[in-house]
Amino acid sequence: MTWADAGWAFLRVVIVLAFLLGTLPFVIWGERRVLAWFQDRIGPNRLGPFGLLQPIADVVKLFFKEEFLPKAADYRIWFIAPALALFPAVVAAATIPWGPNRQLTPVADIDVGILYFLAMSSLAVYGVVLAGWSSNNKYSLLGGLRSSAQLISYELGMGLALGAIILSSGTLRMTGIVEAQDQPLWGIAPAINHWFIFTPWGFIGAVIFWICMVAETNRAPFDLPEAESELIAGYHTEYSSMKFAVFFMSEYMAMVTISAILATCFLGGYLPPLDIAPVAALAESTSGTALGGITSALATLTGWLSAPFWFISKIVLSLFIFIWLRATLPRLRYDQLMALGWKALFPLALVNLMIAAVYFGFGWIPALTGYGILALGYALWVINRRGKEPKRVVQMHSDAAPYQPQSHREVESVG
Repeated sequence: MTWADAGWAFLRVVIVLAFLLGTLPFVIWGERRVLAWFQDRIGPNRLGPFGLLQPIADVVKLFFKEEFLPKAADYRIWFIAPALALFPAVVAAATIPWGPNRQLTPVADIDVGILYFLAMSSLAVYGVVLAGWSSNNKYSLLGGLRSSAQLISYELGMGLALGAIILSSGTLRMTGIVEAQDQPLWGIAPAINHWFIFTPWGFIGAVIFWICMVAETNRAPFDLPEAESELIAGYHTEYSSMKFAVFFMSEYMAMVTISAILATCFLGGYLPPLDIAPVAALAESTSGTALGGITSALATLTGWLSAPFWFISKIVLSLFIFIWLRATLPRLRYDQLMALGWKALFPLALVNLMIAAVYFGFGWIPALTGYGILALGYALWVINRRGKEPKRVVQMHSDAAPYQPQSHREVESVG
């Protein structure tokens, strides 16, 4: 490796870290504002215009807040657990392409980009589990154990959902997945990019991946590791000050990173929805003239700016849906969470992967037949389940039952 290569690599690392750390305050502020919007509240509005300085005030408050160490905690593990939770959220973004310029992004364009992401995302649970265990608190330990069981339930569905994308693109490389979507839609619509979400297996895979990524980040309605109503504050009950803040930093960074993975694998990455480039056409038409150099430079600049714009727009849309779910859905029970992962998402992702393999091996007719059988089976299951559901009767009563007279004599005596 030359000094120039090392310099470009360092620049790529700086760009990713600057983006993740720079967007973190806006994500925190955006969640407060959007939740206030959903719940008909005002939200932060005192510090700065529209409350934009509220994240800075939160950091200052947490920085000066008293930090305490549980008496019987394992101090070494308790100390490094927040860093273990933050580290995977940062390094998982190393293989995500943010634009077409390979000197600026991604940090490492490795051949096993998807496997690298799955490996790094699964490491985040170690920080949660070790934080709960090292705190020497039974409630914290239960929160950490719930996180590990939740991870096992949803990692399988997430991996199988991405398996359909691997079949579609024929590569594990993130840049190759984006390039595979830079094609005419179904080969017949050259003005529309062939995003994988526009395919049946891609759409089902995107829905499964989205549900799994919400559970992966411990967000509502799957925030059982920190269910306040059941476990105090869950795995981070014994944390305060900046160590408490690091756990939330890791959660928000994981939201940004996993939203970027969703955009890369299902929404075309940095590609626009419409493959229309009037500036590039103008540059081609004026090639060789006096304006050729200007229009060529303008086309290059437009390409560099449009790519991060579309990519960040898709991330913002995903984050908005994250917040929407938190404001809308109640927290699931633990048995409901496990049933959803093992009985619904995992079998559906497996069948979706098999049908995608049938399409690439035998064509459209067998694949459509498979999806038809899947839809029919689901309809029959819903009908059968509705017929067997027990009727639920809600009766309101108090501990002291109201007096019921048994005879006319009792009524007369009471009167």
